[in-house]
Amino acid sequence: MINGIINVYKQKGYTSFDVVAIMRGILGQKKIGHTGTLDPDAEGVLPVCAGNATKLCDMLTDKSKEYVATFVLGKKTDTLDISGKVLGERKPTVSIEDLKASIDSFVGGYEQLPPMYSAKKINGKKLYELARDGKEVERKPVFVEIIGIETMDISYPYVTMKVSCSKGTYIRSLCEDIGTKCGELACMTSLKRTRVGNFTIDKALTLDEITALRDEGELLKAVTPTDFAFLDKKEAKIDSKFRKLLDNGNKLSPEMLDCKEVSDGEIIRVYNDDNVFVGLYTYEDSLKIFKPFKMFIGD
Repeated sequence: MINGIINVYKQKGYTSFDVVAIMRGILGQKKIGHTGTLDPDAEGVLPVCAGNATKLCDMLTDKSKEYVATFVLGKKTDTLDISGKVLGERKPTVSIEDLKASIDSFVGGYEQLPPMYSAKKINGKKLYELARDGKEVERKPVFVEIIGIETMDISYPYVTMKVSCSKGTYIRSLCEDIGTKCGELACMTSLKRTRVGNFTIDKALTLDEITALRDEGELLKAVTPTDFAFLDKKEAKIDSKFRKLLDNGNKLSPEMLDCKEVSDGEIIRVYNDDNVFVGLYTYEDSLKIFKPFKMFIGD
């Protein structure tokens, strides 16, 4: 079984579920999961976890993301993107200066209303399923963080921007919200995800490229070790005398690890004495102990 993460370039026309299904066929194993839905019309980075790396799917979903998006002023649709039913059109009049000011004002955080055409669930039902049935339900705004926005190009009425943001941010909603703030209609026309955590678009492989590597017997070249997702965490190595405790997923004392100056609640990467990544531990200062947070061995 392959254990690790494959940085897939999801092309337009595929759902995230499609990608997982195809990857199961390419890898010849069932234990595979993706790390955050991309709309069929969107493209870009979709890390796919295989084997014991599926344990980190939820953690990668929590990572910050970066997108390049284009939206057009003067048009509103039910899906908030160009593929939807047009609900309104009017010629935009906002100045370039005011438009840029509106874009820049979203840096920081704000309460964003999830779109009806989204995979978000309410009472166990996905919103897009309700929307397709012609139903609209009340949704609560969700606080999202816009880490940064760079206006890359304005070819009026089209605007292209690079957005770095927290999990749960809908770029379609952001595009419409920017338009609303400057008194205009707006809808997204294209979306490319360029980064998820440490996984970037320049290292992403298409499904065809991954298939070619498999056929050449070089599939492992596409697999990134699981611990790559956690390079922002401190690294610790177990003393060989306590190897069995680590292998069994026991709690560890600071004296068993070569990790110094950790704070309460901090998560660290732990390796055995053969330099094999074993799992993530979190430090509990009140007990002066490291507790297993997520283990990646034994599967």
